[in-house]
Amino acid sequence: MPDRVLGVIPARYASSRFPGKALATLAGKSILQHVWEKASQARYLSEVIIATDDDRILQTARSFGAQVRLTRSDHPSGTDRAAEVASSHAARLVVNVQGDEPLIDPAAIDAAVLSLLHDEDAPMATLKKLIEDPDEITNPNVVKVVTGIDGNAIYFSRCPIPYLRQEKAHYYKHIGLYVYRRDFLLGYSALPVGPLEKSECLEQLRALENGYRIRVAETDYESLGVDTPEDLERVQKLISTHAWHSLNTATKGNK
Repeated sequence: MPDRVLGVIPARYASSRFPGKALATLAGKSILQHVWEKASQARYLSEVIIATDDDRILQTARSFGAQVRLTRSDHPSGTDRAAEVASSHAARLVVNVQGDEPLIDPAAIDAAVLSLLHDEDAPMATLKKLIEDPDEITNPNVVKVVTGIDGNAIYFSRCPIPYLRQEKAHYYKHIGLYVYRRDFLLGYSALPVGPLEKSECLEQLRALENGYRIRVAETDYESLGVDTPEDLERVQKLISTHAWHSLNTATKGNK
């Protein structure tokens, strides 16, 4: 592989809706361990590091053999935490893997990485998935994305986009996994925060508002983040079903 690609999993203990969720147990392992194991299966990640500011997470990560870095505690986002780790690493590309997605598909990670490897001019990339549940179209907690013919993001919104007036439209949800060119990531927090980011509370709009392109790769991965104890119960039920076994079998073929 010509480029070193670093995967960073930002993980913090504090969470307003689910404190300590990274260490919550799911099928006999912590959510954090599930994410790390899945990310470690991605073909295009040269290395995977957990980034945290909490000693409990640090010790847990070490217990299952993960590389882990203790970062500053004042980072406002996982992006900033990933940037701190990247600042002392030689990787050309950095993947920010959400620490609350225990079923993350390694193939989805690879798809995002490849989209940036094949476009030398784009500074970052992310993922989209076709929405199949109509209720998600109007759900403000499900972020929608529209892209151009060139595969670049036009806009991200909590509102239904595009507006359906005449013809049938396809709606895509944004999957919050990001790949950055290292230099771009290190300067991201210094970019001005624009009115669109403030209005939508979507950090990725900062890149668009400042004139940077975002490549968007399509995936079949259904995002299943754990934000609440209820989410944990939902994912626990899914793991015991045939749907989980089918997903797990599909991802194993990527190594």
